[in-house]
Amino acid sequence: MGDTYETLLVEREANGLVLCTLNRPQSLNAMSPKLADELHLFLDRLHDDTAARVVILRGAGRAFCAGLDLKENTSAGTARNSVSSGLRGQHKIAELVIKMRRVAQPFIALVQGAASGGGFALALASDIRIAGESARMNAAFIRIGLGACDIGASYFLPRIVGSSVAAELLLTGGFIEAPRALATGLVSRVVPDAELEKAGREMAENILRNSPVGVRLTKDCLNWSIDAPTLEAAIAMEDRNQILASQSGDFREGVKAFL
Repeated sequence: MGDTYETLLVEREANGLVLCTLNRPQSLNAMSPKLADELHLFLDRLHDDTAARVVILRGAGRAFCAGLDLKENTSAGTARNSVSSGLRGQHKIAELVIKMRRVAQPFIALVQGAASGGGFALALASDIRIAGESARMNAAFIRIGLGACDIGASYFLPRIVGSSVAAELLLTGGFIEAPRALATGLVSRVVPDAELEKAGREMAENILRNSPVGVRLTKDCLNWSIDAPTLEAAIAMEDRNQILASQSGDFREGVKAFL
């Protein structure tokens, strides 16, 4: 049964797969205040939804997300009324990527067409990115007179592609297209646009066949290990996670199946 939204299309399947589609194709799925509000609501609901195990995030039509809708979102345009109101609006958008990392479910972003600005940030915050051949991503913020470091881009991008490529993309605001995105590790795969959903479902199924607790602990551990101060700190977390997972029935069933 799907959830009811105006700017999102959310479909839930019996196996735990959730398909979340940004549904403003007439504006290339640009992030209006309403879309941001509904993404927050979706993520808040997802936090306590134990039936949902993997999320595919995609855009309707020919683009993933063209970024903030500057016509509607005054906090991102020229009509900033004050520093305090601007910060409130800024934080509201930026908190989306924090929530994406906090929820237990891995996100698979299917990127076709433009993923710019805030759309680029949503793709970066996803755990896995699969690109269609038409995918073009950029940190558009710097092209409109702002800094390029926005909505987590300065955190995610150098950790994914390294500091030099990240600096190039952030300082120029230039587009990175699908072939180079694959070569730099920004995306896991590139497929024809028509095969994006199939590729996303295959990836999701490969995750869904693993135990829910194992997947959740793995997402948590990956997120924390990126910033682990030492190898020993990362291993200590891994050790604790393995002992926790070994107490579950899934582990015992998995051993039996393996043997």
